[in-house]
Amino acid sequence: MKLNMGKADRGIRIVAAIVLLVLAFSTEFAEAGILHWLFIAVAAIFAITSIVGNCPLYAIFGIRTCRV
Repeated sequence: MKLNMGKADRGIRIVAAIVLLVLAFSTEFAEAGILHWLFIAVAAIFAITSIVGNCPLYAIFGIRTCRV
């Protein structure tokens, strides 16, 4: 599996994942059911893709944000 995400992209996704988890667990905004689970799912996807360094959607559309 080739890397297709650059360092900046990966960092932004980690920050977005943290923000989504904070919204899901510490605010009343996402306390009502489906939105809570949606935030958790998106945060998990962002975290996994940034740790692995490969985004399947980027591969489908031929996008690369890394220099390698």
